[in-house]
Amino acid sequence: MTRKINLRDQVRDYLLNEMTAGSLELGKTINLAALSRALNVSVTPIREALAQLQQARIIEAVPNRGFIIAELDVKEAEDLYQLVASLEVMAIENTEFKEENITKLNLQQEIFENAPNAIARIQADLEFHRLLTKGFENDLALKLLHDLKTRVFFYERAFMANDSFYNKSDNQHEAIISAIADDNVPTASLLLKMNWMLILNYIQKKLTE
Repeated sequence: MTRKINLRDQVRDYLLNEMTAGSLELGKTINLAALSRALNVSVTPIREALAQLQQARIIEAVPNRGFIIAELDVKEAEDLYQLVASLEVMAIENTEFKEENITKLNLQQEIFENAPNAIARIQADLEFHRLLTKGFENDLALKLLHDLKTRVFFYERAFMANDSFYNKSDNQHEAIISAIADDNVPTASLLLKMNWMLILNYIQKKLTE
């Protein structure tokens, strides 16, 4: 039983990594047979992993097509970004930040600012947020955040290739780091929520144009 669970989780992690690497497209069918050959596992743990991702609404089952990456939806975007913002705020409000954490955030911010393309920039942004919340000692919340941000990736990949938009996000990241360095968690929490809501507002407009 333990072996089955481990295989399922390995397949699930592989698929999530493929998604955030930009290797899987919206609406693209996930080929179970090809996955089975590539990972050298039976179809059973693949189906189990896909069922988990379906529950997380990252993928959906379509009759006569199988599993596909779910299409984007404005209501889902609103629910998604508000939930991620709330979980991240809870995380930083329950994290003890040390000097080394602030150093890592500053280094990641430099990577974000100097990202060479849209996907690298989105990945750098998500990594910044992961570093921001990784000290939260609630494994379930962190796992949920990881899953939710895989879905966030598809929204940002679809609508946020415009470099000029990220200038505002750059400033907010720097302000969050500064507030944390000053041990001003309430301000950092407010800025963090504003950061997610800024992105949500932009995506809402794009989805309803």
